[in-house]
Amino acid sequence: MKKRFLTAVSVLVFAAALAAAALRPGAISPESYRESVRFLASEKMRGRLTGTPELDRAARWIASEFRRLGLKPVPGQRDYFQRFEVTVGARMGKDNRLTEAEGGAKPRSLAFGQDFQPMNFSASGRAAGEVVFAGYGITAPEYGYDDYAGIDVKGRLVLLLRHEPQEFDEKSPFAGRAFTSHAQVQNKAVNAKFHGAAAVLFVNDLPNHSGDEDRLDRFSARVGPTAAGIPFVQVRAAVAERWLRMAGISLKQWIEETDRTLKPKPVAIPGLRVELAAEVVRQQRFTPNVAAYLPGETDEYVILGAHFDHLGLGEQSSLAPDLAGKAIHHGADDNASGTAGLLELAAYFAGRPKQKRGILFLAFSGEELGLLGSNYYVNHPLLPLEKAVAMINMDMIGRIQDNRVYIGGSGTGDSLKRILEEAMAGSPLQFDFSDQGGYGSSDHFSFVNRGVPVLFFFSGLHADYHKPSDTWEKINAIAAAQMLEVVARAAEKLANDDKRPQYVKVQMPQQPAMASSSGSGAWFGSVPDMGESKDGFRLSDVMKGSPAEEAGLKGGDVIIEFDGKPITNLYDFTYVLRTKKPGDTVTVKYRRGGEVRETQATLRSRSQMR
Repeated sequence: MKKRFLTAVSVLVFAAALAAAALRPGAISPESYRESVRFLASEKMRGRLTGTPELDRAARWIASEFRRLGLKPVPGQRDYFQRFEVTVGARMGKDNRLTEAEGGAKPRSLAFGQDFQPMNFSASGRAAGEVVFAGYGITAPEYGYDDYAGIDVKGRLVLLLRHEPQEFDEKSPFAGRAFTSHAQVQNKAVNAKFHGAAAVLFVNDLPNHSGDEDRLDRFSARVGPTAAGIPFVQVRAAVAERWLRMAGISLKQWIEETDRTLKPKPVAIPGLRVELAAEVVRQQRFTPNVAAYLPGETDEYVILGAHFDHLGLGEQSSLAPDLAGKAIHHGADDNASGTAGLLELAAYFAGRPKQKRGILFLAFSGEELGLLGSNYYVNHPLLPLEKAVAMINMDMIGRIQDNRVYIGGSGTGDSLKRILEEAMAGSPLQFDFSDQGGYGSSDHFSFVNRGVPVLFFFSGLHADYHKPSDTWEKINAIAAAQMLEVVARAAEKLANDDKRPQYVKVQMPQQPAMASSSGSGAWFGSVPDMGESKDGFRLSDVMKGSPAEEAGLKGGDVIIEFDGKPITNLYDFTYVLRTKKPGDTVTVKYRRGGEVRETQATLRSRSQMR
């Protein structure tokens, strides 16, 4: 009874607040805004994971709202959808086999799912041959440690342990207890590939974890790291122990000796031949961006954008580990709040007189998978990108606290600060500016790298971020509407000013999330293209004054070889860069258009940024 009474009081208080916050005719409606968030973050939308029917349902609803408001698709497009293909998951195929043969005996099959299975980032393929035990599979010159020292694994299968040496030694150069990047399985895969291994046989280091069960990891349907480039198969510890006994090795003693000396002793297992087949099917789905266009008097336009996807049931992106894969991650603030804001702005401008410039409303999918929707758009724009005078992005705008809003990117256009100051006049909110905020992990990042000035509106992180508890009733609809009033005025000024803002390339922060660097201090200054790439490491930009820029690289280039190592993806590049140190000069092969070029770059540390 008490709970019902409090709920009723809350409704009356909210209604009174709405009345008190009455806005001018045609302006933003807090009530309409809140209902849009409530719909997008509802149970039936199941977290709007990219590639799911629920995400498609959300896209159709957004398109229906554009249609209801009288907004048309972009000229030349049949409908409101820009569809593109993404990798949304992985599953084990039918051809997964592993046989062992000792001393020329008849091969014996191991049980799939019991004795072995591929990891979800394994490449599909077959391998056969001798087996080499290469310890933890780590090459760490900064620690004077190399599991591959003194042995050739080219064309062979390597047996590797999980984790790293001296795991429980707090004085270890490997940092003890807090694993270094060398313990990451994708780095073990890249190192094995660079040493010429045909496949990896991966095993839990149970002597270090005696309380753990000897079982295989659960195969995750969510996409893990980019495919390893070679088959990567886990085997049970009991199988690996049996193989090592053939070489006279006790795994427990090997680990103890290596922990003591940090001088691992790799060994070929005599008489053992293993044949394997691994099949991991990367699941592809088409997913839509949703676009509507309000024409202006000229062919220039302003972009208003927000992503509408979220995490589904959370899986590996959840910050509530106990609920990952089990509970709906509603994504009310992230980013039903921004999408609802986009629709309110669409309603506002649909009722306004015609602007000098057009307005393109863009709802992106695939943001949580790595800015895939916005990255696809800038590579396949529906309108000429050079005609875009600015892009305003809204991501997590629904939980404004203490009347404070953060705006990034104000330095990316020469007139953006003036426009913002005029738009903010009279607002009850306080705004914090950042010139460098054009960079960061949201969709405006895709546009600023193409020379489009950007503004990024954000209300800050909170304890419900990437958790099931990010629900609609926690949204501050009144404050969000007040913020959207400012966005609307800024967009109006951008749409009607005589002069468009000129793009300014601002310096990225000292520790940019998107720039490739290395733990050992070598810095290259590349900015990765966040779209999927299967044939190299594609750059979206290079940092000003960086070794990459001085070497002549620029956005759109695809690095295919770095310091003599073939590069097929970001993981390959990051691994090789991590092995270098400031002052090293490396040869870089890259593809620009259809031409392969070669250059040299001298690496520096971040403290030497110019």
